Amino acid sequence: MKYSVAFASEVDSWKWAKRAEELGFHAAWFYDTQLLNPDVFICMALAAHETSRIRLGTGVLVPSNRIEPVAANALASLNRLAPGRIDFGVGTGFTARRTMGQAAISLSRTRLYIQTVQSMLKGETADWGDRDGTHKVRFLDPGLGLINIEDEIPLWFSAFGPKSQDLAAELSAGWLNFGVANTGGALNAMRNAWEKAGKEASTLQSNLFFLGAVLSGDPDADEARIMAEAAPATAVLFHNLADEVGPMGGANLDMGPMSNVLAEYLNTHEKYLPEDGRYLENHRGHLMYVRPEETHVTSDLVKATTMTGTHDELVSRFKEIKEQGYQQVTVQLVHGHEEALERWAKVFEEV
Repeated sequence: MKYSVAFASEVDSWKWAKRAEELGFHAAWFYDTQLLNPDVFICMALAAHETSRIRLGTGVLVPSNRIEPVAANALASLNRLAPGRIDFGVGTGFTARRTMGQAAISLSRTRLYIQTVQSMLKGETADWGDRDGTHKVRFLDPGLGLINIEDEIPLWFSAFGPKSQDLAAELSAGWLNFGVANTGGALNAMRNAWEKAGKEASTLQSNLFFLGAVLSGDPDADEARIMAEAAPATAVLFHNLADEVGPMGGANLDMGPMSNVLAEYLNTHEKYLPEDGRYLENHRGHLMYVRPEETHVTSDLVKATTMTGTHDELVSRFKEIKEQGYQQVTVQLVHGHEEALERWAKVFEEV
């Protein structure tokens, strides 16, 4: 099983990508969240220039952020900087769209977007549609060597539900799983979708993304580490749920034992201003820190919803994940706490 790292993109991310390369990490993935972080392709270009072996991927690209020819050009340009080391990770848009008050893009629109980008990266003429109609597009002079479409750029798709997993299988994409609950069941569901599409289960590539903390055994130090390195993932669960019961969702969610905790956060959420833009505060600090008012995010809740434990506990957990059949796992580092990379490297060494 390969181990990788993901960052909330920043202009200094290259330093940690370079250190990850030195530590033997397989890939570095970069978030595409335009209202929270610097441009993903600028950050990846810096990393491409400063590394020589580690793979670099968008984790994940959001279709509505760039028209298809622009996205294809950015990927091909990166491929010129780091030949054969670029991965095209893409999804329907969670954070990048919700920070602007938008719901995820439809799967049908996502399919067309991916197909157009892939066609261009193969040097083909693609049909690209915009508000003015459908147009033929292709790279006009790839032979000049200004971009690189000779080396393959593998496709990875973030798929949660059955329909999105079906699309991942249809596109023969590697599967990105952003979630630590029922990892084995989720992988089995993806395998079923893969086989339903007429593909051999052994050809499926899977990558589990996660946040967590490697605990030291010192209660005070561990409490701080949990809240800094892992808690942002738990906070995001509530950011998502607040959207689901708000204007972007509309559903009344039964959270069982967590209903009271969700109600507490929703009460806080209702105080955010402006009223027609509560999503702005809802997603502030996404995967980077826990806001002061998010007191419902406790260390016990964090430990139950993230990959958090002692070194030995985590080694055991990842051995289970390896047995389940994941080919890659990716630790998502939190801004300002990238030194955790060293601790995770030691965990992965024993898996």
